[in-house]
Amino acid sequence: MPRPRLRHLALYARQPDRLAKFYREHFAMEVIHSDADGNQFLSDGYLTLAVLKHQMGGEAPVGMNHFGFQVDDLAATCEALAEDEVEAPQRRASPRPFAEYRATDPEGNWFDLSEHGYGVA
Repeated sequence: MPRPRLRHLALYARQPDRLAKFYREHFAMEVIHSDADGNQFLSDGYLTLAVLKHQMGGEAPVGMNHFGFQVDDLAATCEALAEDEVEAPQRRASPRPFAEYRATDPEGNWFDLSEHGYGVA
């Protein structure tokens, strides 16, 4: 089976527009998607950086939130993870256009799984 590819990082930000501008200006990233909530999705042509609007009442801190893998066989990957000593991957509840499943590693770090990919600029 082909190797999964790390393709997505997500940050919570107080000002997603300002942070997206920073990455556009200094690293030539392009906005590939934005939504009404203020979330910005940027790409360098390979990796997608999600800059998500931090909700002050939320439990998640500002900064790194999760990363995501693109896999060739989502069902097989979910099955293998469910057999390990981690919580089985769960279908993402949000309507975001990237990532079908959310999972955690043994330390509790969140990561997404996608078969269709994370988009490119």
